[in-house]
Formats: sequence, structure tokens, C-alpha cells
Amino acid sequence: MTSFFPDLNVWLALSVAGHSHNSEAWRWFDFIAGDVRLVFCRYTQIGFLRLLTNSAVMGKETLTLQKAWTIYENWLQDTRVDYYPEPRGMDLAFREATAPFAAQTASKWIGDCYLLAYAKQSDATLVTFDRALLRLAKQQGYPAITPL
Repeated sequence: MTSFFPDLNVWLALSVAGHSHNSEAWRWFDFIAGDVRLVFCRYTQIGFLRLLTNSAVMGKETLTLQKAWTIYENWLQDTRVDYYPEPRGMDLAFREATAPFAAQTASKWIGDCYLLAYAKQSDATLVTFDRALLRLAKQQGYPAITPL
């Protein structure tokens, strides 16, 4: 079975009708076969809830946490969507992914490195709109990434 690991921008685009990438995300989602899995992990679950309840992101469409949980739970009702716990070997894979940034201060790359490590350890294809994340994946030799 093929597993896809959408990052936060993909989950948000699929969940918010007014999102600039909503139609692109749904074209991709409708295209994938029924025998695939779309994976949430703790990091994407927390980020998804945080973004849906953040007025700087959602504006007038900002949700309460209860409504955000409902949207998340609705995703889990789809037979193609599941929550996966952290796979074995994540700590080492995450450390390896962040190694190129060891001499830098904390940045957005920490989260991106986590996503890459999670996708690798889960044997899942990371799906993203984020061009910087795509470049990072190529630089670090992660072939399993799908740009939208």
C-alpha cells in the first residue's frame, strides 16, 4: 500500500475552501487511488489544529479548537486517512536531517527536517506546496516527495 504524508499546507488547502491551493489540493486528492493511505502524525495533527485556530492564518474563518478537532476527526473517517505514531528510528533520522544546520540557530528548517525524517522512516511520500521544502529534500537526497 502506498502512503502519502501531506504536510500542513496540503492539509490546510484540503480543509479550507478559500485557501489559495484548495482546488489544486483537491485535484490531487481526487486523483489518488482508494488503496493509498494519507498520514497524519503528531506534528501535523498539532500544526493542523494550531493553524485552523489561528486568526492570522484563518482571518474571519478562524475556528474554535472544538471545530478544528471536528475537521480533523472528519478526515479520520475517510478510509484513506489515518494517524500514524512516530516510527522506530525517528530520533536518529531527525538528527541526521538536521545535521546540515547544526551550526545555525533555530529556524523553520527544524520542522521541515522533521517532516523529511518522518516520511523517510514511515516509507511515505511527502506531499507539499512548499518549494523551499522541495529544495531541502533534493539537497538531502530524499527522493520520495511529491510537489503540488
